[in-house]
Amino acid sequence: MTDAVAYTPPEVWTWNRANGGQFASINRPVAGPTHDKALPVGRHPLQLYSLGTPNGVKVTVMLEELLALGHAGAEYDAWLIRINEGQQFGSGFVAANPNSKIPALVDRSGPEPVRVFESGAILVYLSEKFGGAFLPEHGAARAEALSWLFWQMGSAPFLGGGFGHFYAYAPTKQEYPIDRYAMEVKRQLDVLDRRLAEARYLAGDDYSIADMATWPWYGALAKGQLYGAGAFLSVHEYTHVIRWADEIARRPAVQRGRKVNRTWGEPASQLHERHAAGDFDTRTQDKLAP
Repeated sequence: MTDAVAYTPPEVWTWNRANGGQFASINRPVAGPTHDKALPVGRHPLQLYSLGTPNGVKVTVMLEELLALGHAGAEYDAWLIRINEGQQFGSGFVAANPNSKIPALVDRSGPEPVRVFESGAILVYLSEKFGGAFLPEHGAARAEALSWLFWQMGSAPFLGGGFGHFYAYAPTKQEYPIDRYAMEVKRQLDVLDRRLAEARYLAGDDYSIADMATWPWYGALAKGQLYGAGAFLSVHEYTHVIRWADEIARRPAVQRGRKVNRTWGEPASQLHERHAAGDFDTRTQDKLAP
């Protein structure tokens, strides 16, 4: 190992506010709101508060796929939560998600609002709300879909908070954590590649919420679009993941969903907030920019 300075943990950890690199201003060791801020409410039954990160894209893709199937009740307002500015710590957002992470969904279609947080829970909730869409009804197929969904939920923190943090965001580059998490991420890609060598989609022949959850993270990674780490991780080796990623990327609902709440990239790929289907034609940043 080539780490410059060995670290001996103190007997009791204390919070060093300056230690945290690019996210030091928003990371903290306590929960709860930092300020009073009510969430806006639009005219549709479903209110989404999010950002176009991989976790946010899971839900906007699901909503667009439901609309493409003809589920008019899946119309939604997608409000932008700028996490780098700490908007997830407003009192209204914390009421919707006590964990202060995007995405958060509030379903106002019934007599009382229902909050749903954690992206996997939102996908399951929406599937059940709309007649089991994109989730097999029972048996081995349902078990397979849910298994891959929860595989993604458990695996992605090693990709994002582990590899992504130390490779792309940590104040200093250190060999040990980058090597440790690169090894794990490549193992995960191999898990996916082996599965997709034998099946068209993660749960089998049919596209499901397991694919919607996994594609924004691992599809982007396999295409070299995440953390600038494509060459480092030799992502070209995972040919079955690339085939799967390309197939999903061609779906019109996926192309719409990945634009929602996105604040980076080409202006035409950014729809900061979505309140009607027509916003994709009139409200992307290329249409609004001077």
